Amino acid sequence: MNKIYLSLTLLILPYFIKSQSQLPSNVNHVSDLRGSVYKMEEVFTYIDRMYVDTVDIKEITENAIVSTLENLDPHSVYISKEDVDDANQQIDGSFFGVGIRFQILKDTLMVVQTIPGGPSEKVGVQAGDRIINIDEELVAGVGLKNSQVRQKLMGEKDTKVNIQVERAGKKKLLNFTITRGKIPIHSVDSYYMVNNETGYIKLSSFSRNTMEEVHEALSVLVNKGMKNLVFDLQGNGGGLLYAAQRVADEFLSDNKLIVYSEGKYQPRQELKAGMPGKWEKGKLIVLTDEFSASASEIVSGAIQDWDRGLIIGRRTFGKGLVQRPIELSDGSQMRLTIARYYTPSGRFIQKPYDDFDAYRNDIVNRYEHGEFSNADSIHLADSLKYATLLNKRSVYGGGGIMPDIFVPIDTTNVSDYFRKLVQGGHINHYSLIYTNDNRNELKSNFENFNHFKKDFNCDEQFMKSFFKYVAKEGPELEYNDEEYQESKTIIKLQLKALIAQNIYGYNEFYEIYNETNEILQRALEVLKNNEFDKFNIQKK
Repeated sequence: MNKIYLSLTLLILPYFIKSQSQLPSNVNHVSDLRGSVYKMEEVFTYIDRMYVDTVDIKEITENAIVSTLENLDPHSVYISKEDVDDANQQIDGSFFGVGIRFQILKDTLMVVQTIPGGPSEKVGVQAGDRIINIDEELVAGVGLKNSQVRQKLMGEKDTKVNIQVERAGKKKLLNFTITRGKIPIHSVDSYYMVNNETGYIKLSSFSRNTMEEVHEALSVLVNKGMKNLVFDLQGNGGGLLYAAQRVADEFLSDNKLIVYSEGKYQPRQELKAGMPGKWEKGKLIVLTDEFSASASEIVSGAIQDWDRGLIIGRRTFGKGLVQRPIELSDGSQMRLTIARYYTPSGRFIQKPYDDFDAYRNDIVNRYEHGEFSNADSIHLADSLKYATLLNKRSVYGGGGIMPDIFVPIDTTNVSDYFRKLVQGGHINHYSLIYTNDNRNELKSNFENFNHFKKDFNCDEQFMKSFFKYVAKEGPELEYNDEEYQESKTIIKLQLKALIAQNIYGYNEFYEIYNETNEILQRALEVLKNNEFDKFNIQKK
């Protein structure tokens, strides 16, 4: 039972990290802790010696750890040894692989794009190639899943993987040996000038690479004459705390407080601005929605509290708990909540989690209660009211960051026909098929993205082909003219944006798709109509 006891100690390992000085001084508490561990050892011993069937001790130990953490709060989690690398990739901002963006289409693994300068591009793999075999194992037509593809193509640095691909115009399969290399995961999805004065940056996460990417985007936009910045945090679920600090430092001057945290065993820690930022002056608008969480709320909360910029969109997720990753002895990991964080004005923006089921269904409940369509449906107690630090505007804690300007979700163009097209992935699939069938012609007809953006149209012939394709996917997708007319604009725009993505990349996708981004469009109205100045926002 020594292995069982070792596994059980994982449950209490956080209490013994670093030194005994971090333990509570209450003798009774320590005694209770040891007694509880011994009790669990007793339970496992009896299970091992007396249970009617053979028991997988490792499995029930991991289940016990998961259950323990789930009962603490919604964000303390256990990550098995097998899943640690995947869990860390987004935070690390990179992984080792072959450098392709792929999609499984009709049970076929298709290369959508190769990463410029990456391992696959270097050996000659091209967009549109269909991967048939990986290391002599058939992967076409066998029901391969995305997770299985990543498992086969990712690996240790400098290891090799052999693939065979089918390429249009070639009679035989092409063989490639690819040496795995470091592949970046970009957190800045897009940045460009929306007009002559306004720049736009889309940030999808906060990782180790985030600050360098944001800094580069700001430098490019400043050199293009940017006077206003729209910083898009919609859908950004957060990431590293120090990455949030460094991003906020780009916008805040002097030694301004960005965020502080406190916990039972963690004294107050303050993170402040300090480095010269690229955008400490100039108009700033931050876009948020119900999926903007954690580090996104730190940045938007600091910007709002210091009256540095406007928050436009919808109320954020409401996560104000700090997790510390703790490596366990077998290579697994625990991310344990160790503190609460507060915005500079003292707001604790964590939404209540005494009812875990309600917490998990919060987004759905908010939608059903009308919050996404009407700001008046949000009712917060006066006890949650705070004042911004310079202009003394009213802001709220207790459940996310409330925007300065609310933007309802736009459902006017969403017909049942459109929902079926999106949920089935049919718009995405057709755009990929069209791109691959017409790649050479598209590159010949449009010398660059600006030419494509201006002149490519989903004309009548294009749409007939699209309707013919989707009708074959199922009777529920039979053409419905009334519903198509209702969603015509957004269907065409998504098709065009996805084709642009397949040819050029994510940056170009957003430059087209953002025409339907109602929160961004509202921000542009605020700048155009001089509404921004009415808030007396500080420009330094």
